[in-house]
Amino acid sequence: MVGTQAIRILTVDDSRTMQSMLRKALEGAGYDVIQGGDGVEGLEVLQGATPTPNAIITDINMPRMDGFGLIEAVRAIAQYKHLPIIVLTTESDPEKKARARAAGATGWIVKPFSTDSLVAAIRRVTA
Repeated sequence: MVGTQAIRILTVDDSRTMQSMLRKALEGAGYDVIQGGDGVEGLEVLQGATPTPNAIITDINMPRMDGFGLIEAVRAIAQYKHLPIIVLTTESDPEKKARARAAGATGWIVKPFSTDSLVAAIRRVTA
């Protein structure tokens, strides 16, 4: 893109299949995608990213550090306090949704997702 910076999205998911689906959907919509395989790696990628991503999409159920832990860790870092975080998960439990919101999640999408709904959610949170 000439003259404009692509919107950068960090996706964090322990499923390689999901990572490649997310990359394909988001890059197809013109986004720059960086990825982490779990919460620990996602946090490392976030802190090492230049430029900083404009939003994070994270799964909840992951090894080492789950999505709740990742959201809390991101929110604890001053420069990322307002970074939009969308949870993308197979979980539809209202209690987990409430817990993610309390931790600081911006939105919630249940898998399987449509590319259109994902892109619309990213547009909403990065506008």
